Amino acid sequence: MDKNQLKAGHPVHTYLVEEELIDTLLEELLQTDPKEEFQKFYNLFNHLSTVERRFERKENQLFPFLEQKRWTGPSRNMWSFHDTIRDIFRIIRKNIEEKDLDSAKQNIEYAGQNLRNLMQVEKMVLFPNAMEILTDEEWIKMREGEDEIGWMLSQPPAKYPEEEQYVHPSEDKTIRTDVSFDENASHFDEGYMTVEQVNLLFRTLPLDLTYVDENDRVIFYNRGDIRVFPRSAGIIGREVRFCHPPKSVDTVLKILEAFRKGEQNEASFWFNYRDKLIYVRYFAVRDAQKNYRGVIEMSQDISGIKKIEGERRLLEWE
Repeated sequence: MDKNQLKAGHPVHTYLVEEELIDTLLEELLQTDPKEEFQKFYNLFNHLSTVERRFERKENQLFPFLEQKRWTGPSRNMWSFHDTIRDIFRIIRKNIEEKDLDSAKQNIEYAGQNLRNLMQVEKMVLFPNAMEILTDEEWIKMREGEDEIGWMLSQPPAKYPEEEQYVHPSEDKTIRTDVSFDENASHFDEGYMTVEQVNLLFRTLPLDLTYVDENDRVIFYNRGDIRVFPRSAGIIGREVRFCHPPKSVDTVLKILEAFRKGEQNEASFWFNYRDKLIYVRYFAVRDAQKNYRGVIEMSQDISGIKKIEGERRLLEWE
């Protein structure tokens, strides 16, 4: 697949530009002796590590759109390749920290082999099929969601399409929340809020919230400025089993089954992730008749909370 056949800003065009960058970084890394040019080697490796952004866009943007067209192969299989490469990168970073530079150089070669194999499958299978399956309208929606995740590139790619397309009012399905009126506020169990105020509330909460309904589909997530795990609009309507890495999906499904049967109401986990202590909790949602209505997943960085000692009764600004 030739990127020159696609308009700049098209998600596949961006993936192909990143592919060229990956090849360049790998070539430079393999030509760099970490013992003689450690800083250059370290900088190149850190840049290559941003391939994580590419993986996250595929997992949270491209794959969900393909699932909607009933092509679930990439979600089932390619995610595992991503995790394998992630594991190799963690080993390389450990090699560097321990100054085991021979092993670091060797593992860079191993990572390069895996990345090139992955990109070959992308060019020969994933991207050509995705171009046939998805409409231009879906690619436009996908590009809109990419801004939340990011890229390997030093500058964001162009918008797609470059000029805003006219949408006839009869075809405009966008749900707008930027205009609301206090007199139309809804009555909740306690108090009244407009839709705008509800969104502001969820944006401000210092934790990730995801609501999976009784049919095991994601129907809501809060879009905060700082998130523990990346999310984008493509996740809405997605089966929850495709929203977790293959190595953890069985645990998630076990939790859902126990909640559905009424055997459990809560499950909690905590683990280290990117130098942060993450607290993840699952809560069964039941209506007034105790019928199962889904599950709430809550994720929070509690690194700072864990360090709290003693008391603070005075405002720290003063």
